[in-house]
Amino acid sequence: MLALSRKEGESIVIGNNIEITILEVKGDQVKLGIAAPKSIPIYRKEIYTQIQEANRETVATLDIESLKKLL
Repeated sequence: MLALSRKEGESIVIGNNIEITILEVKGDQVKLGIAAPKSIPIYRKEIYTQIQEANRETVATLDIESLKKLL
């Protein structure tokens, strides 16, 4: 993991097309602004983890034989 120090108004760039800017620092909270192409999904980690878990649960309940018949 890369750890960087940034101040309000400063940014970091990831690749050629993602920019993360520190918008505000208040107490123990940091407000970030993220500029990225609309084709790149951006999630809070807790939401991303929930999506992954829901996908795993769905896959676990799939009936492979029924899916093969559909194809």
